[in-house]
Amino acid sequence: MMRGGALFLCIGMFLQLPLAADGQGIPAAEPELRIYATHGGVDLKAYVFSAQNVEGRHRLPAIVLFHGGGWAIGDPEWAFPRARHFAERGMVAIAAQYRLSDEKTITPLEAMADARAVIRWMREQSESLGIDPERIAAYGWSAGAHLAVSAALFDDAPVSEISAAPNTLVLVSPAVALQSDAYVQRLLGKRADARDISPDEHVRKGLPPMLILQGNVDTVTPLVGVKRFCDRVQAAGNTCELRVYEGYGHLFTPAGVPDDGMPQPDAATAADALGQADRFLQALGFQK
Repeated sequence: MMRGGALFLCIGMFLQLPLAADGQGIPAAEPELRIYATHGGVDLKAYVFSAQNVEGRHRLPAIVLFHGGGWAIGDPEWAFPRARHFAERGMVAIAAQYRLSDEKTITPLEAMADARAVIRWMREQSESLGIDPERIAAYGWSAGAHLAVSAALFDDAPVSEISAAPNTLVLVSPAVALQSDAYVQRLLGKRADARDISPDEHVRKGLPPMLILQGNVDTVTPLVGVKRFCDRVQAAGNTCELRVYEGYGHLFTPAGVPDDGMPQPDAATAADALGQADRFLQALGFQK
């Protein structure tokens, strides 16, 4: 079950951990700021990272990153360390801003629409971004993982229009079983039922291949719901690879340490999970 409070105030710590220092890759330049949409006079930002010497290359694979924070708090800067990591491995990495729930006019529905919008924007702007529109990955953690997979599940574009569905997914401690989540229902208000946006209730054939990285004692996005989602994805004929870290909770907080207040991710475990993401993306041709 997703929860509010201190967890979401501190969840950005997860991606501030040191990354695996394997000596590979080309240093990423500072991000280029782009605007991918405007709502109510507020610009939604896309921070574009790429390796410093990619000019003149063929179209590159891309990855869009969605931060966690319970759909209610957070900043795309939380994803900058991971974005740099992927850019240094030959991808164009985009840390995306999305609208945050205020329990009034903005709900997770708006955040889901923003996730779809930024992926469509990436395809529309693929030439200027230098990306391959058929090789767009989405990476998210916690609520951000919900947004990433929702872009595939709830793509609302007619067949003739640009798809919002990513071509592959990497999901960390994902919020994919929400049907009885009171916190999510409070954010939605009367706009929708939590079941309407729960990924495990909307699995179908034709989803992109996905990797899930999950702790077995997670109290925020419990393994039982994550496994049910992955099992349903596989049963529908799709690829879902679930990597379970025994003895770790939400965002790889060690067992015995509360993971529902202030996550304290184990650095080595988080680095291993990032390596698993690289391996998965390499196998699909998103990294060399």
